[in-house]
This record gives sequence, C-alpha cells and structure tokens, in this order.
Amino acid sequence: MSEVKLKLGIPGKYEERVVTLPEGEPKPYDADSKLSVVGSRHPRLDGFAKVTGQAKYAHDIRLPDMLYAALLSCPHPHARVKSLDTSAAENMPGVKAVVAAADQHVRFAGQYVAAVAAETLEQAERACRAIKVDYEPLPFVVDLEEARQPGAPKVFDNRDSNVRAADPTERGNLAEGFAAADAVVEATYKTQVQTHACMETHGLVAHWEAPDKLKVWSSTQGTFAARDNLARRFELGAENVEVITEYMGGGFGSKLGLRDFESAAVELARKAGRPVHLMVDRKFEHLSTGNRPNSVQVMKAGCTKDGKVTAWQVDSYGTSGIGGGAGVANPSVYDFPAVRKTSADVYTNAGPGCPMRAPGHPQGIFAVESMMDELAYKIGMDPVEFRRKNNSHPIRDAEFELGMKAIGWERRNQTPGAGPGPLHRGIGVASGRWSNVGERRNSRIQVRVAIHPDGGVEVENGAQDLGTGTRTIVGLLAAEELGLPVEALTVKIGHTSYPYGPASGGSSTAPGLAPTVRKAALLARRRLFEVVAPALQAQPEQLECRDGKITVVSDPGKTMDWKRACGLLGTTPINELATRSDNFDGWQAEAAGVQFAEVEVDVETGRVRVLKVVVVQDCGTVLDRLTAESQVIGAVIQGISYALLEDRILDRTTGVMVNPNLEQYKIAGSWDMPEIEAIMYDAAIGYNNAGVNGLGEPPVTPTAAAIANAVYNAAGLRMRELPITPWRVLAADAARRGGRS
Repeated sequence: MSEVKLKLGIPGKYEERVVTLPEGEPKPYDADSKLSVVGSRHPRLDGFAKVTGQAKYAHDIRLPDMLYAALLSCPHPHARVKSLDTSAAENMPGVKAVVAAADQHVRFAGQYVAAVAAETLEQAERACRAIKVDYEPLPFVVDLEEARQPGAPKVFDNRDSNVRAADPTERGNLAEGFAAADAVVEATYKTQVQTHACMETHGLVAHWEAPDKLKVWSSTQGTFAARDNLARRFELGAENVEVITEYMGGGFGSKLGLRDFESAAVELARKAGRPVHLMVDRKFEHLSTGNRPNSVQVMKAGCTKDGKVTAWQVDSYGTSGIGGGAGVANPSVYDFPAVRKTSADVYTNAGPGCPMRAPGHPQGIFAVESMMDELAYKIGMDPVEFRRKNNSHPIRDAEFELGMKAIGWERRNQTPGAGPGPLHRGIGVASGRWSNVGERRNSRIQVRVAIHPDGGVEVENGAQDLGTGTRTIVGLLAAEELGLPVEALTVKIGHTSYPYGPASGGSSTAPGLAPTVRKAALLARRRLFEVVAPALQAQPEQLECRDGKITVVSDPGKTMDWKRACGLLGTTPINELATRSDNFDGWQAEAAGVQFAEVEVDVETGRVRVLKVVVVQDCGTVLDRLTAESQVIGAVIQGISYALLEDRILDRTTGVMVNPNLEQYKIAGSWDMPEIEAIMYDAAIGYNNAGVNGLGEPPVTPTAAAIANAVYNAAGLRMRELPITPWRVLAADAARRGGRS
C-alpha cells in the first residue's frame, strides 16, 4: 500500500486529494499527468477490418453443414395457443428440426411461437408458414390511457389491474415550496415508444461441438452474461460454453440478455446435430426485441422571481408493453429543495420494453428541461442563467460557458416567435447527466497482458465491442503504460476464453476495463524491467520506456531497443493477469454535459430543421478524442431522431404495429443531419486509475429537450409531446392562433 497525492477537478477548481493505492496499482491520471498516447486522436484499430469487409459479425459466420433458422410469430395481440401442429413443416424439403415456444400464452402481436431449421432460409420460412396453429384470441389493450382504466382487459390474469405503481418519493415541504414561489407552471409532457432499430438485428450461430460442449457466435452486449445464461438454460458447465462476439452492429441496451427465440436456435442446433444460423428480420426486430417505453409526465413547478426553483411535483406513467421499467429520470439533473414524484408502469399487449441508451433519461430530461425553460420565460430570465442558478455541478457550470460561446447564444430571439414570414430560427438549451465510474467493489473484471520474446505484445479481455471503440481504448491505454506505439500491440477481445469482461450497458465498459488494462500493463512492464535492468546496470525502478526504447532515467545514454530487451526473455514470455481494483474516493462521479440546438421552423409546413447542435460533454479522462467525439455525435444523431421522427405506432383496433420497417418507422438520415460540434471537456475525477467516466449514455439525454426549447425560441410554439412532427407543429400553431397555449 502506498499514498499518492492527486490534483483533481477542473481548471480554476482544482483540489488536492490523497489516495491510498494497493500493491500493483498505477498512479491514477490527474490534472498533472503527462500523456502521449491517451487523449490523442487515434483512428479505430478495427477501422480497416470494417471498411474492407474483413470484420466478421454474427451474421457473417458460415460453418460447414450449417442450417438456417426462421421464426413463426403470433399475429394476435393476445391469444392462447390451443394446438400447434408441426407435422407438415417437418416433412417439407430441407427441414431438419422444429421447436415450439415454451410459453403458449401470447401477449403481443409478433411474439415467437415456433422455430424451424432447414438447409436454406427460404425453406425454413416456407416451413414456418406450413405450421398449423389454432389460436384462441383474447381481449387486449394496446393504448396507454385505455389500459389504465378499471375495466380494461388485463394483460396478466394474476394482477388486479394493468397499473403497477411505485412508492412515491418525497423530500422537503412541497406546500411551503409552492407558497414561496412567485411563478408556478403546470404542464403535461409526453414521449413516444422508440425501438432500438439496431443495424445488425438480433441473432446468433450455435454449434454443438459435443453433447456437452457449445460454441456460439452471438450479437450480444455481454459475452459472459450470454455464456452464463446458455449454461443455465442447457444445464452445462460454464467452462463448456464459449461465446464469441468479435464485432457487432449495435445494441443500445437491447442485447444484454438471452432471448427465448435465441435459445430456440440453440435447441434447433442440438436437435438437428448441426450448426444453426439465426438472424431475425427487421419486422421481428421492431416487434419483439425491445423498445424505449413511452411516458406521460404531469408536472407542476414553482420558482421565485430571482430564479430559484422552490417546489417540483411530477406524476408519471408509461408503458413498457408486457415488461416493466417505464419509470423516468425526473427531476434528474437538478437538486430542488422540495420534490414529490409518483410513477407507474402500465401493462399493455405490446412488445416488452428493455434498457435503451440511458434508460428513462431522455424521457425525463425532455420534461424537466422543457419545464425549466417554461419557468425561465415566465419570470423573464435568460434560460441559461436560470439553469445555472439551480445547478450544483461544477463541471456543468463551466460547460455552459463553452456552449454559449460556440452556439452564439447572444443570437437567440429575445421574443420567441417574433419576426415576419413563415421561417423562424431559434436556439435552445438543455442539460444532461449520467454516472458510471465502474464497479466500486469486488469486480470480476480481469485483463491479461503478454510480452513475447520477439517483442510482440497481446492484450486480452473477453468483453465485446458493440461499436463504441473498446478495442481502440484498450490498445491506447496499454500502449501508454508500456511506452509503445499502439500499432505494436495486438488487442484480443470478444471471446469468453479470454479473461472476464464486463457487459456493455450503462456506460460501464470503459470505466470497468480501462483501470484494469493499465494495471495489467504496469505489472507486465515491471516484469520486463526486472529482466532488462542488469543489462543496463540499473535497478528496475530506474527505468522507463518511451517510443519503444527502454532507458535509464538518470543516464539517458544507457538505452535498449524494445525488441532487443524482449529477446532477453529467452523462450519464456511474460504473462500478467490483473483484476480490477476497487474505486477510490474521487472528485466527481457524475458526468454532466450541456447541449445547445439551433433550429429552423417552417410554420406553413410544420417542418423543423435542426441547423446545428453544440455538445459540451465531460467523461473524466478522454481516452481517445476521436472515439469520444464519435460517441457524442452518434448520441446526438439518435437524439435528433427521437426528437423529430421515431415513433412506434400500434393500431388500437387490431393491436398490430403498423410501421415495423425502416420505411414507415422513420430514422434520421444524412438529409436530417445538422452541423454537430462535439467539445470534450476534460476533468480529473480520480475515481479509478484511468480517471474515466462512462460516455455512451450521457450525450443522448438532453438532445430532444434542447431541440424542443429551440422550437419555442424560434416560433413561440411550446412542443410538449414527442416526436415533433409537422402535424404537431401545425396543431400547436393553430391552437396558439385560437388563443390556447
């Protein structure tokens, strides 16, 4: 154990902290750290493999004698399967195996009921159509408001109603808070259901190498979670299940668990005695693999005339279909003196929701930041100044200044909607939040670093890269610690045969892996220095490695090339396995972040065009600036799509989704893209030795709110419901002209 002093914080607000390090732990990065590789703008290590088609996704896996699987889905939103006859399908050309779903009580249209494996995908699909199913249709409800009514059809028979309310949360005295308010605003905000729409749909390739040995190539966000799920499902030892995810085409939270239809593909492979390939189609992906729940947030808030919020009340509910988790993060960003919050899940006969990039936060922050804007305008205060008066996060306060300058905040309309003609431009602002600095205690995450006698270096961890750049940041961190160029390392990830890695969810991958990579690389470097030191007539602690050369710090003339140094190992490579240490007592665990949006609103057509988005985002240490900016820009694109376009639409009469494709389910494309300026704000947070916070979630949270607030500044139209479609803009304009707000 040793103590080190760290300089933590942000410019102008640094403070000294003393941290006790366990044996083998690198000194955490702080404000005085001098880094050469970490923090640079390095291209993705797997970029060439992807653009040349060498990267193999689960969809691309082809094995000898492989079969293809197709799924049969129920067309009814609620039904019981009275009988299921697969005999005709089993006798069709090419069919090798058929399985039926264990749950024959169907609760949403699109739910999987049977699966077929055949020589070709076309044969499997034809066989699915030949399966005879006798359904008993049951009463259903897909509308959120209808499902809340006492006499609504029940989604689950064992529940008294479709509403599952959480216990209220309260702090402070709400009555006193509203009594002290000079201004009170009451409003209802609504958000829609958004599907994940991953570029690569759900699926896997399953291969039974022996009756008790299973190998699976999966599009999963958690290789080890998938391994453990498969081991339990098929009663195998975890050591007899290997899961591989070298590349994947996005997940956004929908690929964290093993689905029943994926288990069906593994069962088909076992039953047929041959490998089976299953990748679901786009329609099934929309219907069955998850979504971001919708929300209704009935809100009342009050503030003083000098801009301090005194009371905040919100009653929210939403539907996650047949699942749970429709709660929203509200009031989220701010700490108000008096708050009362109620929330409820409402079951409907629709596909189950599941975690989606910052669960609950885009919905909640849309409402919170819209209300903050409404309060600011009501008391005649600058919306940024109003937020700063209620903000306790030092990083966010600094980020407001950068964002205002970058967007040209002084250009906003002093009077929303003023000006002649149909085209109106305006600027809006919103704040976000997230917190993940990695597992605080007893982590299982491990990283192996091997240094070979020929000078080669391998870094191994079994975590997957779902497109966020995990390979690259692992390579940069190890290169920084070893004093080598990144190209000198080989990064191996995505196999459960490698050391244990975290699932990619909740922005946990980087803060989980990064400290462990540094630790393993440090241990390996120390081992090499022990071998090299006698040859340089020095002690190991007197050595350093920079640019591939090992040098005696006090006598730079004594130096040795990396490859020559590794040659001293003889035939025995260095293998160091490190386990992630517990977190330290750092400075700020929560990532802040602010966004400014500039829009143009055409009040004749209702079209909203986003012209520019400025994002100022912190994540502790920026490990690779290019990768970090890419993450932020991708999040903003998804946020724009959520704000203006995406919306799962269910027919209330039939209970069926009417837009389960990428034609009617609109996703933002290049035509919709504005200029996006990503400003990464460095902060020395000190919670782990890499000083890194999660980045995947935070920048998606405030985008929709910033756009909605910009629409108000542009056209004077307060958009309280997402998505902000042309007809909603026209309806808001018509209501305003009719004298309604």
